[in-house]
Amino acid sequence: MQLFIILFTLLVFVAYTGLLLYYRAAWKSIPGYPVSSIPHPASRIQYPVSISVIIPARNEEGKLPKLLQGLAEQSYDQHLFEVIVVDDHSTDRTAEIVKQFSSVNIKLVQLKDHVPESGINSYKKKAIEVAIGQSTGELIVTTDADCIVPVNWLQTIATFYKEKDPAFIVMPVCYNYQHNFLEIFQALDFMTLQGITGASVYKKAHSMCNGANLAYTRKAFDVVEGFKGISSIASGDDMLLMHKIYKQYPQGIQYLASKEVIVQTEAMHSLKDFFNQRIRWASKADQYDDKRIFWVLLMVYSFNLLLLIMPIVTLFYNPILSLFTIHYSLFVFWLFLLIGKTVAELFFLYPVSVFFGKQQLLCLFPLAEPFHILYTVIAGWLGKFGSYEWKERKVK
Repeated sequence: MQLFIILFTLLVFVAYTGLLLYYRAAWKSIPGYPVSSIPHPASRIQYPVSISVIIPARNEEGKLPKLLQGLAEQSYDQHLFEVIVVDDHSTDRTAEIVKQFSSVNIKLVQLKDHVPESGINSYKKKAIEVAIGQSTGELIVTTDADCIVPVNWLQTIATFYKEKDPAFIVMPVCYNYQHNFLEIFQALDFMTLQGITGASVYKKAHSMCNGANLAYTRKAFDVVEGFKGISSIASGDDMLLMHKIYKQYPQGIQYLASKEVIVQTEAMHSLKDFFNQRIRWASKADQYDDKRIFWVLLMVYSFNLLLLIMPIVTLFYNPILSLFTIHYSLFVFWLFLLIGKTVAELFFLYPVSVFFGKQQLLCLFPLAEPFHILYTVIAGWLGKFGSYEWKERKVK
């Protein structure tokens, strides 16, 4: 039994390490999109791409002003883009704040005029769908209401779109964080996910993206009939849509690796909110039509589960002699796996951290490893068999 556990776990560890090495090589091979590719303001008219920025918002009165101000200060010609904020049944001043912005290209849409407070399972997808129906842009760009966008965000997206002609553009996102362990942990964990996202998209290995920073053509959205077939799934307005578009445009999915488009978003401030967010992300795992990512997620989950239960097996391996007999060889093997996993992840994460300018966080990565294993197992399980709260709504 002990030999079987060791051999099986070692096999999973080798596969996991190999996957990280593949992701690292893929990430390092992504061609950067230099600032020099952005036209001088005087030549912007050479790139007349009409853009519709769509922002679903629910009870975001404290965060939305920073995003709207950032959009008002974009270097891209204000006449070439519109901003549509969809108020998702907010009970605070979200709608009032949107109305206070005097910019002519910022528009408020009330979701309550299109769908009641209860009756559907994915309000965010519905909000995006309604906004696209009222938009005029050739290119749809989505972000979240708690985000901050850089000044050359839309200019860089438009230039990249004109040069590369993609159907779907995946772009980087990073977490803002305070000096507390929970938020630093999220910044590290999310940076890892972003590295995997860039690597997998560039190599077309599987579908990954984040709805806080996406762009896709109106034509592609219409061709795949939007969220039809996935509208009942609470989450997945990003990755599930991405794979639908990938099936129609397998060469049209591209990653924009530019610091000019890094969108910043807030880390969760409480452990409860953090778990609700990650359970929400995990809840769509078995809904992916892209089975390539399903098998990757299954392997990652299995490895973390093995690392979590091995100490228990170590303590209770030989109950006939003593309930707390420690089988030292198994314990040493578990320690080897834990250290090996940490080293492999750090090796992958270093070039990603350089891109995001967060190398200073890597010294804390080993301390975050045990918590990462624990939350991965818990969130993965509850994502499949539990429920969560999001935006003051209970979701199953």
